[in-house]
Amino acid sequence: MFGNAFGWPHLIVILAVVLLLFGAPKLPGLARSIGQSMRIFRSEVKTMKDDDAAPVEDEEPEAPKASTAKTTTARSTAPKAAPKATKPKP
Repeated sequence: MFGNAFGWPHLIVILAVVLLLFGAPKLPGLARSIGQSMRIFRSEVKTMKDDDAAPVEDEEPEAPKASTAKTTTARSTAPKAAPKATKPKP
């Protein structure tokens, strides 16, 4: 990309400047956060490519088909309590 304009001597100078700016104790955390950001970026790009590669079937979403299987929900089986009656103030 940069050809011969960006070689090893330039990388060494840049690394020295980064070391002076951030200090040695912060470099592992900085490298970890850069690596995590790159992983997230790659996974998002892959997801976008997979979405683009998937064939588009219909513009309208299909209606969900009725299932004969019994489905369970996370509802409480306890009876509902009756609301408390309040007395009007005189």
